[in-house]
Amino acid sequence: MNRVAAWALVGGLIASAGLTAQKKKKEEITQTLQLPKDLPGAVVGEPRRLTFHTTPLSAKGLLSVQARDALKALMHETGGGSVLHIRAFVAGSGDLRRVRDLVSEAFTDHKQPLPSLSLVRAGGLPMEGAQVVLEAVAEGKKEVNPHGVAWVPASAASGDNPMDPVAPLVQQSLEKLRANVKEAGSEPADVLRVTCFLSALDDIAAARKLVEAEYPRAALDYVQTQRQPAHALAACEAVARVHWNTGTAVHYIPAEGEHRAVLVNAPHVVFSGTQVSYGYQEADSRLAFERLAKTLESVGVSGRQVAVARYYPLAEVIAAQVRKLRAGFLGTPANSMLVMEGLPSMDAGFGVDVVAVKE
Repeated sequence: MNRVAAWALVGGLIASAGLTAQKKKKEEITQTLQLPKDLPGAVVGEPRRLTFHTTPLSAKGLLSVQARDALKALMHETGGGSVLHIRAFVAGSGDLRRVRDLVSEAFTDHKQPLPSLSLVRAGGLPMEGAQVVLEAVAEGKKEVNPHGVAWVPASAASGDNPMDPVAPLVQQSLEKLRANVKEAGSEPADVLRVTCFLSALDDIAAARKLVEAEYPRAALDYVQTQRQPAHALAACEAVARVHWNTGTAVHYIPAEGEHRAVLVNAPHVVFSGTQVSYGYQEADSRLAFERLAKTLESVGVSGRQVAVARYYPLAEVIAAQVRKLRAGFLGTPANSMLVMEGLPSMDAGFGVDVVAVKE
């Protein structure tokens, strides 16, 4: 073999070895990729240490970019606190399940416990191009609610014409909410978070002005329920700090047919993620409640210990099914029922998340 051929052979061997090493390296990288961890169905926290947060809206990028930015903002705001539960409202056509995966990845990367997740598609958010907003419940290191927390269900005001302006309905809803907060023994300054569900966002500036004047210290969120609602709607719900000793783990403020508020001062509470029905028949809805019961049992509580239940049906006929079935599984918690745009499953009928008491 001449010298030229020898060097060519050596060069070929080196190149081959390099390609083999590169291929092996790529295979190793591929093998280290992991699927996102499943989020827990329910998470336990202490009411006296709970804090409530809402992430800022952004129009930058598509859903994945906005979700990552929202998670970064949430982790910065909560500091060293553990995020127990996230309720994500997603607008637009992006895949809701992507938000679930990003939540799992973010908390796994930061070596933090995974939160439970409620995932709901909204009709819109009050910023052009915004696709996601996160509401979160975190548990801090210090006791900030010595007498517990009050959940005040959505106080609805509606009109038959879906084109009616929303601001007057927001005013009516806030009047009901104000009365219910007062009945719970709290003041406007005690309100920690307010979420207003609206049929339209055309006059959001006027709606914001009303809510901010009433609750300047609260974390605020505004969500359009559906792109094409059947009627005009404003329904504002709240969470407030309790300032008196109820003497019980759960104290209900009764109202005609429902509860105005529920005050929770138990040692622990349980936050469930969204349990979704698959299908539109009553049997499908019943199965969703049964799955929720099993999820609660896994953390040591039953449906009878549920203090707050928030329902997200996709049609009024499904809402009627939920009203018929819920008492057989959850007793008489404080309820909210809002027809929404969508849920993570294409064949979903309704979703539900709950807050249960664990003594």
